[in-house]
Amino acid sequence: MAQVISNSSAPIRRAHANSKAVKETPRVPLKYSGSLDSYKSFDITPIIGREFPDVQLSTLLSDDRKLRDLAILVSQRGVVFFRNQDLEIDQQRVLGEKLGRLSGKPETSKLHRHAMTDKKAKRVVDGEPKPDEEVMVISSENAKLAHQGHVSPLKPLASTLWHSDITFEHVPSDYAVLKMTIVPETGGDTIWASGYEAYDRLSPAWKRFAESLTATHHNATLKKAAQEGGEDLISGDRGSPDNGGLDFEASHPVVRTNPVTGWKSLMAAGHQVHDGKFNNVTPREDEILKSYFLQLIAENHDLQVRFKWRTNDIAIWDNRSCFHTATFDYDANRSGNRIVSIGEKPYLDPNSTGRRFALAKL
Repeated sequence: MAQVISNSSAPIRRAHANSKAVKETPRVPLKYSGSLDSYKSFDITPIIGREFPDVQLSTLLSDDRKLRDLAILVSQRGVVFFRNQDLEIDQQRVLGEKLGRLSGKPETSKLHRHAMTDKKAKRVVDGEPKPDEEVMVISSENAKLAHQGHVSPLKPLASTLWHSDITFEHVPSDYAVLKMTIVPETGGDTIWASGYEAYDRLSPAWKRFAESLTATHHNATLKKAAQEGGEDLISGDRGSPDNGGLDFEASHPVVRTNPVTGWKSLMAAGHQVHDGKFNNVTPREDEILKSYFLQLIAENHDLQVRFKWRTNDIAIWDNRSCFHTATFDYDANRSGNRIVSIGEKPYLDPNSTGRRFALAKL
């Protein structure tokens, strides 16, 4: 059965095998105060995405009220975009940490440390060699070097690459902040899809069914690296005391509640469950669930938003409530710096509602 919480005010203790318990208190959805209304912004689609074309995020870092409102907007809209940012990498880390902290994440949750970070390597961040386990450098050139001699000439179906970040962790991500520093002239767009709307498109019967399920999320690439022993992997406290070990798999509710909005979202879909499984169902049922939930997010273009990057643009998204995938249609270099914040252990609040229902009541 899916992990559910009551709407009482009593603290809840959750634990899983071989980890410390995570203490959480059911959270009341946050209300946007309007502090960002003076800035120019527009929704990119009716369902997902907003852009602030003129705001410099660096000017908001000392204003906790505005950052709290920004976190709420990101959770409501799924992903928010900012053009031509001067934010430096240390400021990007502060931003990623504050978004989660000001919107109520547990004190034990920090920034994620990517398990495959090579602590002996010198990685370039903002033009400077800087080994930093909390910064993931997304680089097409580094990817080519890492996979030299192992790259298939055939590209996978783009639809198979949809995912949310680090759901193989027992306490996965709330917010991610990606700044693209090098972009190709054409191509290399990123697409996001709304997990809220994917849930809302289920029939009442399927909603009840999905809410009764859990799924095991698994990262086969990291697991293989651990088994082969060829990588300098981080095995302990990857941003939370619950995120450790080298199994790289975790069981989560198929439908989760976003504590910031109080809205239900489909969680188990795409690449993150491709090598995992839906628990307590037959192998054939597992195939059907994987196929159908992927179809919901990949084949409904009206719950997606596509972003054309320009140099130094930043995207901030809520991993609890949307999926994303890169578009591999370019040959030139493409590089950026990503910060991933750790949130809370996923749960389903039976008193929460879908996005459509919540907005209809306003």
